[in-house]
Amino acid sequence: MAALCEAFTLCGLGPTGGVGLGSGLLALEPGADPDHVLLTDRGRTATLFKVSDQKPLGCWSVKHGQFITCPVVCNFETHEYIAVHDNKVLRIWKDEDVNLDKAFKATLSAEVYRIHSLPHVEPLVLFKGGGVRTLDVLLEAPQQEIENVISDEVIKWSEAFLEGQQAVLIFITEKDGDFYVYVQKLKMRSLRKYKLEQQELSHPLSFTAYIKKQIITLLCLYSSDSVYKVLIPLQQNSEEEEQTLSKSLLLNLSISGSVLKGTSFVVLDKDHVAVLGSLAASGEESKECLTIWNTKFQTLQASKELPLGTSGQLWCYGEKFFFTHGKVLTVVIYKCETSSLAAAVGKLKDSQTSDLSSFLNWDTLRDEELLVSFQSPQSVALKSESKMMLRSKSAVANVQPGTSKVGQFLLSIKDASTAAIEDELGRLLSKAQTPDFQATIGCVISALINRCKTDPTFYPRNFLVQMIQKRELSYSLCPDLMAVALEKKDVHLLQICLQRFPDIPEEITYACLKVFLSISDDYLERTDVNLESVISYIDIEPNNKEVKTEVVENGFNTELEEDGCGVTGMKENHMMDSVEFCPVGPQKAALLNAVLHSAYSETYLLPHLKDLPAQQAVLFLRYLHYLYVKCSEKINTTLPGVLSPTISQIMDWMCLLLDAHFTVMVMLPEAKGLLSRMHKFVRAQVRFYSELNKIEGSLQELQRIKCQNNCQAYSIEVLELI
Repeated sequence: MAALCEAFTLCGLGPTGGVGLGSGLLALEPGADPDHVLLTDRGRTATLFKVSDQKPLGCWSVKHGQFITCPVVCNFETHEYIAVHDNKVLRIWKDEDVNLDKAFKATLSAEVYRIHSLPHVEPLVLFKGGGVRTLDVLLEAPQQEIENVISDEVIKWSEAFLEGQQAVLIFITEKDGDFYVYVQKLKMRSLRKYKLEQQELSHPLSFTAYIKKQIITLLCLYSSDSVYKVLIPLQQNSEEEEQTLSKSLLLNLSISGSVLKGTSFVVLDKDHVAVLGSLAASGEESKECLTIWNTKFQTLQASKELPLGTSGQLWCYGEKFFFTHGKVLTVVIYKCETSSLAAAVGKLKDSQTSDLSSFLNWDTLRDEELLVSFQSPQSVALKSESKMMLRSKSAVANVQPGTSKVGQFLLSIKDASTAAIEDELGRLLSKAQTPDFQATIGCVISALINRCKTDPTFYPRNFLVQMIQKRELSYSLCPDLMAVALEKKDVHLLQICLQRFPDIPEEITYACLKVFLSISDDYLERTDVNLESVISYIDIEPNNKEVKTEVVENGFNTELEEDGCGVTGMKENHMMDSVEFCPVGPQKAALLNAVLHSAYSETYLLPHLKDLPAQQAVLFLRYLHYLYVKCSEKINTTLPGVLSPTISQIMDWMCLLLDAHFTVMVMLPEAKGLLSRMHKFVRAQVRFYSELNKIEGSLQELQRIKCQNNCQAYSIEVLELI
């Protein structure tokens, strides 16, 4: 049994997509982390995405006039990225590299078709002439001559597998309408060539393959709307130079008079394939759709219409489909279960009740629809038409409201008294949790927020705070919650959301920052704010001033950077700089720390930060500088306390703020002294760490020396440091 589940948008592909994919998508490859994918566009850019957060983690581009000519891949052993631009120029870089111009570069002697990366082995480089090299061998002599294996043939498709400890590469070429299959085993340096059996009046459109028990199963999607299977054994005793591979029909892409004109497909397991194409019925307009087929029983298992059109490309990693839909890259989660005849014909009873609530977008449903969503599955008839949305499906039921207690409570929220609502909420939370309890809480919060919008006097703050603190919720489950909290300036609720929600949009993060900076410290003293993140490093006197404490800047003094000052003058300056006060009160510091903890993408946050008023930007930078100095007091550069910001978070936000406001800050008189102190402090740190680098070799040598197990009570050892 197979099914298409949740769908969401990973990124935009148009000129305003924000990730440099305006020229279209060339390929999508897996990253080092199972939740990461690498997108390569048909121009200059490669982008690393975290799929679960729909956020880019890194973006790299080649120079104007250069073009990436094969998909960027990740070396799973070294976690480096490998790209080829202009067919022959190889680039290798890591996550921390920003400028590809400074990354490793090697110019090769032949044009590259594709690079294949596999776990536990060196990446394989396939050249357009059919030659293959492992990356380490190629880097030993980048200008080495590459043999031409194919003559007047063009490579159409390639794939690499790992059979045991051996890398196996398969690629298919075409010449004058004939297709040839090459199989190469890298360790044995054996290359075999086969000819693919011709099909009358049709030709192959797409290929995919998998390997099992020394046999490669090659699947071919033909223009005759059929999928054929070809078996290629790795062990061959025949000495025949070129054999013809026979194929067998695996699947006809037709059902109830409709024919699927497939453009690409992938294998899901031994019994299921997914096909992307246009479903056409006689006399009707064709519709593009994504389908899952059972090859064992020749049945269509699942289908999703794609009204905005696709590019015809389909990728599959980690039980997720990736494809373009209109001007966005869409991700669809799927599930495949053991194939049986009952499941294939749709007669298998699900052992667990379908969790309809997990596929609902609570923000768009009306109150009556919220009620219907909690009816039993036997009484709910869902429409077949679905609408893809970020993180959710919107499903509308077409039944009469029933007697569900949760549904009735949701309807009563519109006009019930606050006391009655709180009593019912207490009873709801005291009950045993069901599998859909999380979705139920999200639905209840959304209903409460809708009431808050229509009734300004209604605001169940205590319940909302309790729910966020005790439940694993997310921004997407109740998207209007933070908007209402911002409107009411409920800083405590915003603080908790920033600390607990993993998917807050950058626009909301900026709005919280702006509100926190604009509220006065006197007002915040009267509010309830969690101070756990600041209480351990900000000491407060009765007059709300920070206690003066001497700062030892991690083994170095910034006053040593000053030239022409006497010893006495340096000590005085040091004491003045060492009693730096926290520029904000403890409540505001705790709120700003929550902002520092929030996940963000620099690409999307930077435009909002540029709108931050100059005075607020200076105040925020002063606080970041204060945290930076505080971190440098500690040997491990870690602030004490719960949920205190890390040195990396502090530095990243300082860089972001300077990028957004540097020109303005240079012109502001009150910011010049701050920038000067920051410059001296960083320069002192750079010199300090450069001194540490000088003894790095000696420290590494000491680590390699192992203690003798038979040491006596007294011994003398001579250590030679090279």
